[in-house]
This record gives sequence, C-alpha cells and structure tokens, in this order.
Amino acid sequence: MPFGVTNAPAIFMDLMNRVFREFLDQFVIVFIDDILVYSASEDDHARHLSIVLETLRRHQLYAKFSKCEFWLKSISFLGHVVSGEGISVDPQKIQAVAN
Repeated sequence: MPFGVTNAPAIFMDLMNRVFREFLDQFVIVFIDDILVYSASEDDHARHLSIVLETLRRHQLYAKFSKCEFWLKSISFLGHVVSGEGISVDPQKIQAVAN
C-alpha cells in the first residue's frame, strides 16, 4: 500500500463507520466501500438518500456515480438477497453448497 498504510481497508471501514455512526442500522449499512440504504417507503428512501449523499459531501467523500445503483427493489449484499419481502440467502450461494 502506498504511504505505508498496510491495513487500508480496515482504516477506511473505520472512517465509514464514524461518518455514518448516527444512521447505522436505522437506514444505512456500510461494508468497506459499499453503502446500502434501505427504507420502508419511497418518500423515506428519497429522504434517506439525500441524508447519505449530504453526509458524504460534508466529510469530503464522494460516490462514483457510475458505480451507484438507486431505487432497487431487491439487491444481493454479502451473500444475501435483501428485498421488501425480507432477507434470504442468495440462491447462488445455496447452489454452490449443494453442488
């Protein structure tokens, strides 16, 4: 790693946890550089997205728009599928174990 930082992912994870501390497990989950924003309604989601993006800007952190996905109804995250119906194990992970 440049500049002598040998544990950059851990340092970045700590930074992200500090930045989003007040919102974690309310409507935000952060894993290294993945930020998952979840909401019960579309109005809440618009407000939560605004809060997350403003929080990033306030801390001089920026999301690369080409890597962002917005308004998804379900998403695969850390081996699970998260949707309005709840959380389930990613079927691809089950298939890998079954084989």
